[in-house]
Amino acid sequence: VQLQASGGGLVQPGGSLRLSCAASGNFHSISSMAWYRQFPGKQRELVARQTSDGDQTYSDSVRNRFAISRDDDAKNTVYLHMNSLKPEDTAVYYCNAIGAFHGKGWSPGRTWNSWGQGTLVTVSS
Repeated sequence: VQLQASGGGLVQPGGSLRLSCAASGNFHSISSMAWYRQFPGKQRELVARQTSDGDQTYSDSVRNRFAISRDDDAKNTVYLHMNSLKPEDTAVYYCNAIGAFHGKGWSPGRTWNSWGQGTLVTVSS
């Protein structure tokens, strides 16, 4: 399963940016899609996650500023709408998806966990 992320770039403080991530490949389903970010010298941290049931989780640092959403038509695509960006949001952002391959018949099989390539978001004046 491949994840293709896009949308990073340079934005001024207070500005907005939207990241996109599309999953492709031969699989049964996706149970959750998420965005993580990584600061230099730090471990990757969760920014936001949305499950197939629509449950959303946000880190405290981005709650009420960022919003995660799935494409209504293309369920294999996830967005991260970033508003009121701050210089401390500068990081490499990664998308992540967890799902299942095809099993027997119409049932899901073994799970998979895939990462997209990072996309750099720079917030600076």
